Amino acid sequence: MLRLAPSKLANAGFQRSYGASPYVVPSINLRDARSYHSRPLFLSPSTPSANIRRRRSVLVSSRSFASEPPKKSPDDGENIAHQKESESDSASATASSSDEPHSQTPSSSSASSVADHSEFDWEEKPNFDIHKFTQLPYENFGVNQHMIIDREFKEVLRQLLWKFRAPIRYAFAYGSGVFPQSSGGTATEAEIKAVHPKAPVAVQKAQDGSPKMIDFIFGVTHTQHWHSLNLTQHRDHYSMLGSLGSGAVSHVQDKWGAGVYFNPYVTVEGIQIKYGVVNIDTLCKDLSEWDTLYLAGRLHKPVKILRDDPRVRLANQINLLSALRTALLLLPPTFTEKELYSTIAGISYLGDPRMAFPTENPKKISNIVDHNMMNFRRLYAPLIESLPNVLFNDPACSKDDWITNTDAVLKLEQDMEPIKRGNMVRRLPKAFRSKLYFEYQKKFQIPQLEFNKMMEESKNESEGSFKRQQGGRFEQRIAQQPSDELRQVVRGVIKNTVSWPSTSQSLKSFVTAGFSRGLRYLGEKLDKYRQGSKAKKA
Repeated sequence: MLRLAPSKLANAGFQRSYGASPYVVPSINLRDARSYHSRPLFLSPSTPSANIRRRRSVLVSSRSFASEPPKKSPDDGENIAHQKESESDSASATASSSDEPHSQTPSSSSASSVADHSEFDWEEKPNFDIHKFTQLPYENFGVNQHMIIDREFKEVLRQLLWKFRAPIRYAFAYGSGVFPQSSGGTATEAEIKAVHPKAPVAVQKAQDGSPKMIDFIFGVTHTQHWHSLNLTQHRDHYSMLGSLGSGAVSHVQDKWGAGVYFNPYVTVEGIQIKYGVVNIDTLCKDLSEWDTLYLAGRLHKPVKILRDDPRVRLANQINLLSALRTALLLLPPTFTEKELYSTIAGISYLGDPRMAFPTENPKKISNIVDHNMMNFRRLYAPLIESLPNVLFNDPACSKDDWITNTDAVLKLEQDMEPIKRGNMVRRLPKAFRSKLYFEYQKKFQIPQLEFNKMMEESKNESEGSFKRQQGGRFEQRIAQQPSDELRQVVRGVIKNTVSWPSTSQSLKSFVTAGFSRGLRYLGEKLDKYRQGSKAKKA
């Protein structure tokens, strides 16, 4: 029987801030009784954005943003972009509210409704045909995805989006340029200008003497249309491939690698950035099914969402729960918070060629976790609370400030009971789960016809139930495998999922970025590897 954390956890509150403090995290209320379906996250009444930014009309009139085909007017597009930014601000404000953790279960009316049970199978049968945040499964659903960073730095990042006339439907900034992975540096003014020619004070402050290129991902609706507009405005962002037109660019993006087109070493408003363009459908599929884990893996770590989208928020919540469940399958009955986050952060690096060759800092995963512990708590603590088979179990949780105390390495416990472990296996992402099933079908030497019959029976048993699908005998047999063997097989499936998309995406960069920029990027990665190796020896 798992021991719950002290009841005083319910009183652990927030540090509320709309100013410069970048660290605001939610408190967690662990419960004795939990149903297995994932409970809604952050159900308090929505907190409106404190500041909906007003833009000068001279700027607004020169912008054209639309999340639909180009038939929409520029004004419609601008309104949509503003709404998406406002939703991001509102989610961040809600996440910082001290009232947030008090409503973690569905309302009694929805819970007692037998006729309408759609709320309870949102993860099993997600409805991606949504266009409004009010269509998400629950109020304030997924606000844990929104990290709190310095307000001025956030505004600088968001202003960069407005320098692109092509419609950006979803956008986030990520990586060491946004979330530091090392202690402050001592870069000279010349070294800072070598990276950011005219870096605003907010950028310099956020990067703390270690200037780095800032990475973005842009989710777009129509790939070729987006590149057509962007080539007209920013031809210098593209390699020679751009001279072949938007058709060639979009073909390379969608058909090669993981479906992302990167333009690195681009200077916008005096800030050096790299931006990747991905189709929204490609993004949502990877987040919900793990067919490549290329972008899903990036979103396993803290990112700053600058322009939100309801479909992506839904898909990413599935992605984060999947990352948590996969990590639990890889971990022993008791483990530390750092071990959990390191396991999650390391998922996307298994099979990544950059980790196999001397092109990445060997301490990268530990650097990411060590310098972002509070952001990882912000991202995953609400999900830990939503699952019935894992919980914080540490005396440090009895202190009021435990949630903000990053000096404490908290302990967690998980229930190794086969049925619950089998349920976790059953709820892994579709494409990833199919690969895992294939490995164990071979290992158990189950004939194909018998295997198909077993899967069909399991499906039929679940279809008549209002509960979410449960793991059957096959999933429970997988969960009961010796820990070392299960860990080896799961890690092997992760490697097989990541390896080719990541490798082909790396090779594609020499075409999309150009040979010279590709070599520059490779050189910088080699330098990071050497620096990391020296630090490791020291």
